[in-house]
Amino acid sequence: MLIPLPDDLENPANYPRNPWFFSILLLIVLLFGLIMKSYLDQPQLLTDPFLQLPTANSVRVVWFTEFPGISNKVIYGEELNQSAIATTTKLSRTREDKDSYISDIHKRGIVDNNSIVRDIWRHEAKVANLIPGVTIPYLVTSERVDNQSVSSKIFTLSPTPIVGTPLQILLTSDHQLMPMTAANLQKVAETIGKVDAVFMAGDLVNIADRASEWFDDVRGRAFFPCLQGRGFSQLDKNGTQTIYTGGELIQHAPLFPAIGNHEIMGRFSTVSKLNDQFNDPFPRAAAEKIYQSQAEKSAVKDKDTWLKNHTFNNDTYREIFTLPGDKNYYAVTFGDVRLVTLYITNIWRTPNLDPAAKGRYRERNEDFNNFEKWGYGQHIFEPIVKGSPQYNWLQKELNSPEFQQAKYKFVMFHHPPHSLGDNIVPAYTDPVQIIDRDAEGTIKMIRYEYPKKQDYIIRDVIPLLEKAKVQLVLYGHSHLWNRFVSASGMHFLETSNVGNSYGAFFGEKRRFVPPAYDEDYSATGDPNGLNPAIPTIAPLLADGKQLPYIDSNDITVFSIFDTGDGVVSSYYFDTRKPESEVVKFDEFKLKSSSTSL
Repeated sequence: MLIPLPDDLENPANYPRNPWFFSILLLIVLLFGLIMKSYLDQPQLLTDPFLQLPTANSVRVVWFTEFPGISNKVIYGEELNQSAIATTTKLSRTREDKDSYISDIHKRGIVDNNSIVRDIWRHEAKVANLIPGVTIPYLVTSERVDNQSVSSKIFTLSPTPIVGTPLQILLTSDHQLMPMTAANLQKVAETIGKVDAVFMAGDLVNIADRASEWFDDVRGRAFFPCLQGRGFSQLDKNGTQTIYTGGELIQHAPLFPAIGNHEIMGRFSTVSKLNDQFNDPFPRAAAEKIYQSQAEKSAVKDKDTWLKNHTFNNDTYREIFTLPGDKNYYAVTFGDVRLVTLYITNIWRTPNLDPAAKGRYRERNEDFNNFEKWGYGQHIFEPIVKGSPQYNWLQKELNSPEFQQAKYKFVMFHHPPHSLGDNIVPAYTDPVQIIDRDAEGTIKMIRYEYPKKQDYIIRDVIPLLEKAKVQLVLYGHSHLWNRFVSASGMHFLETSNVGNSYGAFFGEKRRFVPPAYDEDYSATGDPNGLNPAIPTIAPLLADGKQLPYIDSNDITVFSIFDTGDGVVSSYYFDTRKPESEVVKFDEFKLKSSSTSL
C-alpha cells in the first residue's frame, strides 16, 4: 500500500486523514532502523588485502579488521581450494582525536585534547609454494566469535617476478590524504591497468598514529582506500564536482615504502592532540639527559620504553608493513630491479623567524630557559653520515652480488638531494646550535645553522651511489615533479606532485631563507648545483617558456618505470577538466648495468 505524502508537511491541514497513516509511517521508520542496524552489525573488512614481502616462491597477504577474528585466512589457487592461516596482531598506537575526520560513533568519548584508542587488528598470511611467473586468484576471509564472517572480492597474487619479466612499476610519494591523490591513483589504474609493484618514497599519511588516515577518513581520502579503488574523494573544480575512487592497485601488486617525516610520531601523550605529538619529536641525546636525572630518583625503570615515548617513533608504520629485514632501511630484488630503500628524513619545521616559532632556524623566545621545550631545529631521525650503521650497511649492500648483478639499480629515500622545492633547504645535516647571550649571561637568541659542506646526502651518500653505478634515485618531500641528471648519468626523480604542491622555486620565485645568517641558503634553483631537465614530450608552458617542473594544485602527476624497455614515463592529469585525457609529458631511458652508465 503506497500512501502519497503532501508537499507541505509543515501544515497540519495537509496531513493524511487515514488513521493508519502514522502507524504505517512508524513501521517504515522502525523497519529502516532495523535494516541499518543489521547492516552496521555485519562484520566488515577495514581494508582489502594487500601484498607484502614477495620471494621467489611466496608472498605475504595483509588485511585489517576492527575485530580480532577467530579464523582469518587466505583462500587461493586456481580453484580457490587452498588456504593459509593468518597470524593476527593488534596495532598498539592507533588512535583518534577531535581533529580526526571520523564518524560521530567513533568520536564519542573524545574530551578536550584527549585521544581515544582505535582497536584495529592486522592479519597476515604467507602464501607459499608459488610458481615464478604464475599469477593465481585469492581472497581473504575473517570470522567473528559470533560466527559471522566476511570475505573480500577475488584478487590476484604471484611471487617475485623472474629476471627478464617486463614490469610496470608505479613511482610515487607524499599521498598524505591530499585532495588530488584519489584522482591520481584512479588515473594510474585507468592508464596503466594493474601495475606490478608500487615504490613509494615516504609520507604515506599525515599523522601516523591517526587510524582514520590509514583506513577510513570520512572525506574518502584515506591511504588504503585510495590505493585499493575504494576511495570516494570529491573534487570541486570550476563548479564541477567529481568523485574519484582511487585505483585497485595494491591488492595485486606489492607495496615497497620508504619512511618519510610523516611516518614519525613525536613525544607520546594521552592528553595532547595527535597533531601536537607529531610536531614534537625530541632528539634522543637530549632525552638521555632528562632520563638520567629522573632515573636517579627512581622515577622510571624501563629505559627503552621511556626514551621512545619521550623522543620519537615509527611504531605504527612498522606494525602496518612487513618489509625485508629488521631495520628501518632495506634492500630487495624485484624482477630486474634491485631496490635499496634508505631512512633519510628529518623533522620538518617552519622557516618562520617569528619570536613564537619553534622553527628550523630558531627556538621560541618563551622556551629559551627550558631545554625540554626546545625543538632542536630540523634534527635527523636516523644517521646516514659516513661511519654510521646505516652508511656502513649501505656500503655493504652496494657491494653485494644481488646489487652488482641487477640490471637496474634504484635507491629510494624521502629527503631530496636535488630539487627546486622548498624542503631541500637547509642542508641535510645536524643543526648547529648557537646561543647568543648578553653581558649578564641572559639568553637573547637560540638559533640553528646548517653547514652546506656537511650535507650528508651530497657529501657522503651520493659518491657511494655514483661509484656503484646507480641509475635512478627516487625521492619526494617537496610535492612537485622535477628531475635531474648528474655528470655521470645518474638520474634523480622527484615525482611527488600527487595530491597538492608546495611550489617550485625557479627563476624569479624565491624561497624564504633567513637573512644575516652565516651559512649559504639558496633562495632559488637546486642548492646542490644541478640544472633541472626539461620534460622531453609535452612540458608545461609559462609566458611561452618550457617549464622544467610541475607544481600545481590542479594538475596531478604520476610516473611509471617499464623494466621491459628501461623507460621512466611521467604523466599528468588536469583535474579541472575531468573528461580530459591523461598526458604523457616526459620520458627518459635508463641504461642497463650491462652497458654501464
